[in-house]
Amino acid sequence: MEVVEERRRLREKAVGVASNWARKIPFKATVILIGSYARGDFNLWSDIDVLLISEDFKGGPVGRLKSLDMPPNFQIIPLTPSEFQRLLMKKNPLAVEAIKSGIILRNDLKFITSTRGGE
Repeated sequence: MEVVEERRRLREKAVGVASNWARKIPFKATVILIGSYARGDFNLWSDIDVLLISEDFKGGPVGRLKSLDMPPNFQIIPLTPSEFQRLLMKKNPLAVEAIKSGIILRNDLKFITSTRGGE
């Protein structure tokens, strides 16, 4: 049981760091934890995958990332709401995963309601 408890603690810590980071974003955004930390199947080499959706983005994905202050080991995927909706309509695995197993950390845009929400 020690291993299970340690994994639960590590996951809670990662979700907490991601949630704190999401609260500090200086613009309206919907932020969803996805990937192995959201699913619970992370390992020592896993990064913390975060889908960041905002109407306030300017420029392409690289320019969007430059404007963010990301914590170490974070993998941020910056999308506009219309980009996310297009991915969802195409059944893109990233968008589907966000809806099915993502954890909402912040939801200013209020257009996603079907993920599990902060645990």
